[in-house]
Amino acid sequence: MFGCIVAGRLVQTDPVPVASDKFVFNLPDFEQVNHVVVFMLGTVPFPAGMGGAVYFSFPDPASGGAVWQLLGFITNDKPSAIFKISGLKPGEGGTHPFGSMAPAASATVAQVGVSVEPLDQLAQQSPVSSAAVSSVDSFLQFTQKMLDSLYNFAASFAVTQAQMTPNPSESFVPSSCLLRWYENFQRRLAQNPNFWKN
Repeated sequence: MFGCIVAGRLVQTDPVPVASDKFVFNLPDFEQVNHVVVFMLGTVPFPAGMGGAVYFSFPDPASGGAVWQLLGFITNDKPSAIFKISGLKPGEGGTHPFGSMAPAASATVAQVGVSVEPLDQLAQQSPVSSAAVSSVDSFLQFTQKMLDSLYNFAASFAVTQAQMTPNPSESFVPSSCLLRWYENFQRRLAQNPNFWKN
């Protein structure tokens, strides 16, 4: 019924059932994983009024158990979701439906769990905020609009050299410099939307 994808790895479509309504995927070498995709295979829908809460579990060497964190959910209307797990903190977790049912994983294996639950119960749960994946498209759109706005604003003050009146207390920047910066920024953003974080 479910599948799990980690970039650069084979798709997992064989979760370990730990109860009739709870399933677990093992993620070896989870330290190298940034995002995980959980999806429905399309062969079996959720029963009416039901969906799947998606959890992530770090191995907790201190307690020897697992610490589960709610990432979000999937439903018949939203059959797949991408979750960012690289920002999650080991040892921080809340209530979860797995208890000690999930088979113990080693210190290098994390787990993704799917628990089939009523939709009204899913709506009341709060996923960890750091698991949400920001929309690169909306970020790129914002950045593009911001660049356009800055360039248009600066260009509205453009004057020719003949129109300039000398003012020793003010600096002038040629609009060609701003245009070069604008084009350079756009090119770098197209290559890597996160270049500015470095």
